[in-house]
Amino acid sequence: MQQSQGLRPRLFLFIGILVLGLSGCESVAQSGPQKASAPPTVQVAPVEQRDVSLTSEWIATMDGYVNAQIQSHVMGYLIRQNYREGSVVRKGELLFEIDPRPFQATLDQSRGQLEQAQAQVIQAQAQLAKAEQDVERDTPLAQARAIAQSQMDDDLHAKEGATAAVAAARAAVTAAKAAVEQAQLNVSFTRITSMVDGVAGIAQAQIGDLVSTTTVLTSVSQVDPIKVYFPMSEQDYLRAEQIVTPQARGQALPLDGVPLTLVLSDGSVYPHPGKVLWTDRQVDPSTGTIRVAAGFPNSNNILRPGQYGRVRAVTDVRQGALLVPQSALTELQGSYQVAVVASDNKVKIQPVQVGPPVGSDRIITEGVTAGERVMVGGMQYARPGASVNPELVPRTTPEGQ
Repeated sequence: MQQSQGLRPRLFLFIGILVLGLSGCESVAQSGPQKASAPPTVQVAPVEQRDVSLTSEWIATMDGYVNAQIQSHVMGYLIRQNYREGSVVRKGELLFEIDPRPFQATLDQSRGQLEQAQAQVIQAQAQLAKAEQDVERDTPLAQARAIAQSQMDDDLHAKEGATAAVAAARAAVTAAKAAVEQAQLNVSFTRITSMVDGVAGIAQAQIGDLVSTTTVLTSVSQVDPIKVYFPMSEQDYLRAEQIVTPQARGQALPLDGVPLTLVLSDGSVYPHPGKVLWTDRQVDPSTGTIRVAAGFPNSNNILRPGQYGRVRAVTDVRQGALLVPQSALTELQGSYQVAVVASDNKVKIQPVQVGPPVGSDRIITEGVTAGERVMVGGMQYARPGASVNPELVPRTTPEGQ
């Protein structure tokens, strides 16, 4: 009896352990299916196909459309500056004055010499008229032997001398007139004016300086329109020749008829488009570039000679190009690949050949087709054969494409 009473607690303990073990197995069995995870969510974008314009940029330097060096045509002392440095001046506007008194004195002297020469002409003409009268009077008398032949010869010699005197006096009048005109021109040269409309630079000579015909007083630059120079590579030049307008073909002007965009040094885009003016006759063999000049309207004079910027223009047009976001590309040792999500939502790693970038996209030349979905987010789940839950990311087409 006592032995049976000792076995009873052990039996209850064994039954309790068995019940606990069975309940634990049941809970494990019930929780097993709940631990199966859902496919991860990834972001995808479709491969787009559209016509795109490819642009190129070149470093540009601005210069005046016309740069006129203002110099004196006579030597003299500078007595006045009539313009404000850096201001806009008009063609013919007075900029400097040279002391005119020496030139005015020369003009007065030349006029006096002209009057004297004109008087000598009158005197010579009177002497010629008298000589002609003497010859006319003595000719019949000499024929009738009423006077000596020597007297007739003297009359003829006097006529010849008077004729030569008239010619010399007239030549002196011509020379005196030329001297007066030159003196008048020199007096006008003491007033130095602008040769073009533009912006006048800082004066290089001061009041009281003795200036000569080689002295540069200042410069005036025509800045509306302003000229922009930029070097274009041979490759860009050849591509640009293919997209000129039909009206411009055969004129040897790259980008002729294609609007140019000017990006200023602060990154802002100049609001007025420009156009190509001319290209150099040859490619520089040391740099492999050809110099191109463009013109941009500049009515408010914001652009000035010496400024730097970037000229941008369309140099190629791709018809039906395939594009993917650049975030979809993975580069590995110079090769590119994308993660394509198939129709069964499984991932496939696809090698691709890339072209030039277009904004935030990249042209794909080989490896994908239009409409395929490529992963742009959740790239940590981009494993071959992995199941994913694709979430479409909307895309916007850039302006002008």
